Amino acid sequence: MSRPQQPQTPAWWFNGAAPPLWAALIAPVYAAVVALRRWMYRRGWCKQHHPGVPVIVVGNLVAGGSGKTPLVIALVQHLQKAGFVPGVASRGYGRAEPKTARWVEAGMDPIYTGDEPLLIATMTGAKVRVDRDRVAAASALVSQGCNVIVCDDGLQHYRLARDIEIEVQDVRRRYGNGRMLPAGPLREPLERAADCAFRVVNCGVAVEAKASGLGEWAMHLAVGRVRALSGGRELSLQKFADQRVHAVAGIGEPERFFGMLREHGIGVVPHAFPDHYAYAAEDFDLGSPLPVLMTEKDAVKCASFAQPNWYSVPIDAQLPEAFWDELIGRLASST
Repeated sequence: MSRPQQPQTPAWWFNGAAPPLWAALIAPVYAAVVALRRWMYRRGWCKQHHPGVPVIVVGNLVAGGSGKTPLVIALVQHLQKAGFVPGVASRGYGRAEPKTARWVEAGMDPIYTGDEPLLIATMTGAKVRVDRDRVAAASALVSQGCNVIVCDDGLQHYRLARDIEIEVQDVRRRYGNGRMLPAGPLREPLERAADCAFRVVNCGVAVEAKASGLGEWAMHLAVGRVRALSGGRELSLQKFADQRVHAVAGIGEPERFFGMLREHGIGVVPHAFPDHYAYAAEDFDLGSPLPVLMTEKDAVKCASFAQPNWYSVPIDAQLPEAFWDELIGRLASST
């Protein structure tokens, strides 16, 4: 059967090649629109709305995946441990009926919630609201007793006023060629990063702290176990060392997941799907009965038809304690 293809990131964004003429011509127009919109919010011509409790926005300046979801999950869990009642506002990208606002709870159909909001709700137990209107989502969360709002992927959603912004970068890609869309990966100009209180650099599973520079916080993704989609049994990831597995990833950067498995000595047969892909059972006619390892984001969409040898690979975002101390300190000063 023919398989869906992972959309390709334009090569010129990250390989140093010159962008095509059409992209170079469009980029200044895009940049002008972005600048005008931001200027209108700064002048007060476009109104911002604050929900009355602190708002933390997690996002990035570049298009594509950078590791925001693991950070959001870790952030919510740390806020809960610190005594806050966080709620998560998300657009719920790729969900059916996107105009309908919904509460998201573990066990719901990801078709209607979006994969990332469902994963966040499942992993944290926090209130999660999906709504194209981030202001309305924040208000709904406050009405349910949340005293901190975490906005998943919202740097460019200026209508929702915020107290703390966290920019997330991928250590390998950074800002690419530094150009605006579509000539480069930037959603906003580089100087926008200076407005963010924190810059978190996703260093993947590497353990070297040197990947993070001055003013940056290194985030490492800790792995070590797998969880069966059927029944929830946990095994050590090392059980699959020196074995071949089907590795399934429908995320922004599938190679990040495949590379992580290879670093653990696992023989990867890669299967990259488009980000936010809606899986069906027939997508797993993979040609051989090898075990299947997939990201947690994919697993929440496959649980209803999972086979006994399908496993998700949980990832824990780890940052220095000093990061959490500074974040909680800033949050306390904004209340």
